[in-house]
Amino acid sequence: MELSRLIIIGALIAILVSLGTALFHLSSGKGDSGKLLKALTWRIVLSVALLLFVVFAARQGWVTPNGFRR
Repeated sequence: MELSRLIIIGALIAILVSLGTALFHLSSGKGDSGKLLKALTWRIVLSVALLLFVVFAARQGWVTPNGFRR
């Protein structure tokens, strides 16, 4: 498997883990909003980094869009 695909899949998994962590801190009800904020901040940072990587990889020709075929 290509390195770019592994990076994208790893980033998506990290985003889901961060979102799950935020959900856990939100539903635990202990009132620790600092951990919730930190988890959501990491999710945003990872999402922006993934978007920038995909744009960069597309410009370099490492990934190509499939599009819809008719």
